[in-house]
Amino acid sequence: MAKEWILNSTTSRFQFNYKRRVGAVSEEIRKCAPKTLEEWRKYYFLNVREKAHIEELGRRLHVKITEVISLEVEQITEQDCVDYMLGLVIDRTFDGYQTEIKTIYGQLEQALGCKINPAPDDWDRGYNADFYIEVKGKHIGIQIKPVSDVSHIPQIYKERELQKDSHAEFKKKFGGEVFYAFSAAAENKKKIKNPEVIAHIRRETKRLG
Repeated sequence: MAKEWILNSTTSRFQFNYKRRVGAVSEEIRKCAPKTLEEWRKYYFLNVREKAHIEELGRRLHVKITEVISLEVEQITEQDCVDYMLGLVIDRTFDGYQTEIKTIYGQLEQALGCKINPAPDDWDRGYNADFYIEVKGKHIGIQIKPVSDVSHIPQIYKERELQKDSHAEFKKKFGGEVFYAFSAAAENKKKIKNPEVIAHIRRETKRLG
Protein backbone atom coordinates (compact mmCIF):
# COMPACT_ATOMS: atom_id res chain seq x y z
CA MET A 1 0.00 0.00 0.00
CA ALA A 2 2.83 2.42 0.90
CA LYS A 3 4.60 1.62 -2.37
CA GLU A 4 1.42 2.29 -4.35
CA TRP A 5 0.94 5.65 -2.58
CA ILE A 6 4.51 6.73 -3.38
CA LEU A 7 4.14 5.70 -7.03
CA ASN A 8 0.77 7.46 -7.39
CA SER A 9 1.76 10.70 -5.69
CA THR A 10 5.09 11.00 -7.50
CA THR A 11 3.53 10.22 -10.87
CA SER A 12 0.96 12.96 -10.36
CA ARG A 13 3.45 15.45 -8.94
CA PHE A 14 5.77 15.20 -11.94
CA GLN A 15 2.87 14.84 -14.39
CA PHE A 16 3.95 11.50 -15.86
CA ASN A 17 0.25 10.60 -16.20
CA TYR A 18 -0.71 13.75 -18.13
CA LYS A 19 -2.28 13.55 -21.58
CA ARG A 20 0.76 15.06 -23.29
CA ARG A 21 2.85 12.15 -22.04
CA VAL A 22 0.57 9.12 -22.13
CA GLY A 23 -2.14 10.28 -24.52
CA ALA A 24 -5.87 10.74 -23.99
CA VAL A 25 -6.33 7.24 -22.57
CA SER A 26 -10.00 7.68 -21.62
CA GLU A 27 -10.88 8.74 -25.15
CA GLU A 28 -8.64 6.16 -26.79
CA ILE A 29 -10.04 3.18 -24.90
CA ARG A 30 -13.54 4.19 -25.99
CA LYS A 31 -12.37 4.32 -29.58
CA CYS A 32 -10.85 0.89 -29.16
CA ALA A 33 -13.80 -0.59 -27.21
CA PRO A 34 -11.67 -3.62 -26.27
CA LYS A 35 -13.13 -6.91 -25.19
CA THR A 36 -9.90 -8.01 -23.51
CA LEU A 37 -6.90 -6.43 -21.80
CA GLU A 38 -4.61 -7.74 -24.52
CA GLU A 39 -6.73 -6.10 -27.21
CA TRP A 40 -6.39 -2.75 -25.44
CA ARG A 41 -2.66 -3.26 -24.91
CA LYS A 42 -2.06 -3.87 -28.62
CA TYR A 43 -4.23 -0.91 -29.64
CA TYR A 44 -2.49 1.47 -27.24
CA PHE A 45 1.06 0.61 -28.28
CA LEU A 46 0.12 0.76 -31.95
CA ASN A 47 -2.03 3.92 -31.98
CA VAL A 48 -1.27 6.01 -28.90
CA ARG A 49 2.28 5.62 -27.54
CA GLU A 50 5.02 3.06 -28.11
CA LYS A 51 5.87 0.64 -25.35
CA ALA A 52 9.42 2.00 -25.19
CA HIS A 53 8.04 5.46 -24.42
CA ILE A 54 6.04 4.21 -21.40
CA GLU A 55 9.01 2.20 -20.17
CA GLU A 56 11.16 5.33 -20.36
CA LEU A 57 8.56 7.19 -18.28
CA GLY A 58 8.84 4.40 -15.72
CA ARG A 59 12.61 4.81 -15.56
CA ARG A 60 12.29 8.56 -15.14
CA LEU A 61 9.73 7.97 -12.38
CA HIS A 62 12.27 5.78 -10.61
CA VAL A 63 14.87 8.55 -10.77
CA LYS A 64 12.41 11.04 -9.28
CA ILE A 65 11.64 8.69 -6.39
CA THR A 66 15.17 7.51 -5.62
CA GLU A 67 16.98 10.79 -6.24
CA VAL A 68 14.62 13.75 -5.83
CA ILE A 69 12.08 12.43 -3.30
CA SER A 70 14.77 10.66 -1.30
CA LEU A 71 16.83 13.86 -1.00
CA GLU A 72 13.77 15.89 -0.02
CA VAL A 73 12.87 13.36 2.69
CA GLU A 74 16.40 13.51 4.12
CA GLN A 75 16.12 17.28 4.43
CA ILE A 76 12.97 17.15 6.57
CA THR A 77 13.79 17.80 10.22
CA GLU A 78 11.85 16.96 13.36
CA GLN A 79 11.08 20.67 13.77
CA ASP A 80 9.63 20.75 10.23
CA CYS A 81 7.21 18.00 11.27
CA VAL A 82 6.30 19.75 14.54
CA ASP A 83 5.70 23.06 12.73
CA TYR A 84 3.64 21.33 10.05
CA MET A 85 1.34 19.66 12.58
CA LEU A 86 0.86 22.92 14.50
CA GLY A 87 0.09 24.76 11.27
CA LEU A 88 -2.29 22.03 10.14
CA VAL A 89 -4.27 21.88 13.37
CA ILE A 90 -4.22 25.57 14.35
CA ASP A 91 -3.55 27.86 11.37
CA ARG A 92 -5.32 25.92 8.62
CA THR A 93 -8.31 25.14 10.81
CA PHE A 94 -8.70 28.85 11.57
CA ASP A 95 -8.34 29.76 7.87
CA GLY A 96 -10.96 27.16 6.99
CA TYR A 97 -13.28 28.52 9.68
CA GLN A 98 -12.91 32.05 8.34
CA THR A 99 -13.68 30.85 4.82
CA GLU A 100 -16.72 28.98 6.15
CA ILE A 101 -18.01 32.13 7.84
CA LYS A 102 -17.80 33.94 4.52
CA THR A 103 -20.15 31.46 2.86
CA ILE A 104 -23.89 32.00 2.72
CA TYR A 105 -24.77 29.60 5.50
CA GLY A 106 -22.01 31.12 7.63
CA GLN A 107 -23.50 34.58 7.11
CA LEU A 108 -26.94 33.23 7.99
CA GLU A 109 -25.58 31.52 11.08
CA GLN A 110 -24.01 34.74 12.32
CA ALA A 111 -27.05 36.86 11.51
CA LEU A 112 -29.49 34.46 13.17
CA GLY A 113 -27.26 33.60 16.11
CA CYS A 114 -28.06 29.90 15.94
CA LYS A 115 -26.51 26.71 14.63
CA ILE A 116 -27.25 25.78 11.02
CA ASN A 117 -26.70 22.12 10.18
CA PRO A 118 -26.02 20.49 6.80
CA ALA A 119 -29.03 18.42 5.75
CA PRO A 120 -28.71 14.67 5.16
CA ASP A 121 -28.17 13.74 1.50
CA ASP A 122 -31.66 12.32 1.11
CA TRP A 123 -33.19 15.62 2.22
CA ASP A 124 -31.70 17.36 -0.81
CA ARG A 125 -33.40 14.84 -3.07
CA GLY A 126 -36.62 14.39 -1.11
CA TYR A 127 -37.28 17.83 0.36
CA ASN A 128 -35.00 20.20 -1.63
CA ALA A 129 -33.30 21.39 1.55
CA ASP A 130 -29.55 21.99 1.89
CA PHE A 131 -29.43 22.98 5.57
CA TYR A 132 -31.71 22.98 8.59
CA ILE A 133 -32.16 24.71 11.93
CA GLU A 134 -33.43 22.66 14.85
CA VAL A 135 -35.92 24.36 17.17
CA LYS A 136 -37.21 22.27 20.08
CA GLY A 137 -37.20 19.05 18.07
CA LYS A 138 -38.63 20.67 14.95
CA HIS A 139 -36.72 21.73 11.85
CA ILE A 140 -36.61 24.75 9.56
CA GLY A 141 -35.24 24.02 6.10
CA ILE A 142 -32.93 26.27 4.07
CA GLN A 143 -32.14 25.90 0.41
CA ILE A 144 -29.30 27.97 -1.05
CA LYS A 145 -29.81 29.00 -4.66
CA PRO A 146 -26.93 30.56 -6.62
CA VAL A 147 -28.00 33.42 -8.89
CA SER A 148 -25.81 35.15 -11.44
CA ASP A 149 -27.83 38.37 -11.44
CA VAL A 150 -31.27 39.74 -10.59
CA SER A 151 -32.75 38.48 -13.87
CA HIS A 152 -32.10 34.92 -12.69
CA ILE A 153 -34.39 35.25 -9.65
CA PRO A 154 -37.71 34.83 -11.55
CA GLN A 155 -36.48 31.43 -12.71
CA ILE A 156 -35.83 30.50 -9.10
CA TYR A 157 -39.43 31.38 -8.20
CA LYS A 158 -40.60 29.07 -10.98
CA GLU A 159 -38.52 26.32 -9.40
CA ARG A 160 -40.14 27.11 -6.07
CA GLU A 161 -43.54 26.28 -7.57
CA LEU A 162 -42.17 22.96 -8.75
CA GLN A 163 -40.73 22.25 -5.31
CA LYS A 164 -43.83 23.32 -3.41
CA ASP A 165 -44.96 19.75 -2.75
CA SER A 166 -41.59 18.63 -1.38
CA HIS A 167 -41.46 21.65 0.92
CA ALA A 168 -44.99 20.91 2.09
CA GLU A 169 -43.86 17.37 2.92
CA PHE A 170 -40.92 18.81 4.85
CA LYS A 171 -43.24 21.01 6.93
CA LYS A 172 -45.64 18.13 7.53
CA LYS A 173 -42.83 15.90 8.80
CA PHE A 174 -40.56 18.38 10.57
CA GLY A 175 -42.88 21.26 11.47
CA GLY A 176 -41.05 24.17 9.84
CA GLU A 177 -41.03 26.00 6.53
CA VAL A 178 -38.26 25.74 3.91
CA PHE A 179 -36.70 29.09 3.01
CA TYR A 180 -34.64 30.13 -0.02
CA ALA A 181 -31.40 32.05 0.40
CA PHE A 182 -30.21 33.47 -2.93
CA SER A 183 -26.43 33.45 -3.27
CA ALA A 184 -24.62 35.89 -5.55
CA ALA A 185 -20.93 36.64 -6.02
CA ALA A 186 -19.89 40.21 -5.24
CA GLU A 187 -16.28 41.41 -4.98
CA ASN A 188 -15.01 37.81 -4.93
CA LYS A 189 -17.32 37.01 -2.03
CA LYS A 190 -20.69 35.31 -1.79
CA LYS A 191 -23.48 37.48 -0.46
CA ILE A 192 -27.13 36.89 0.38
CA LYS A 193 -29.13 38.45 -2.43
CA ASN A 194 -32.39 38.40 -0.47
CA PRO A 195 -31.39 39.49 3.08
CA GLU A 196 -35.05 39.80 4.02
CA VAL A 197 -35.05 36.00 4.37
CA ILE A 198 -33.24 36.47 7.69
CA ALA A 199 -36.31 38.16 9.21
CA HIS A 200 -38.56 35.43 7.79
CA ILE A 201 -36.43 32.69 9.35
CA ARG A 202 -36.40 34.56 12.68
CA ARG A 203 -40.20 34.66 12.71
CA GLU A 204 -40.40 30.96 11.94
CA THR A 205 -37.89 30.22 14.69
CA LYS A 206 -39.99 32.22 17.14
CA ARG A 207 -43.16 30.45 16.02
CA LEU A 208 -41.65 27.00 16.57
CA GLY A 209 -40.04 28.03 19.82
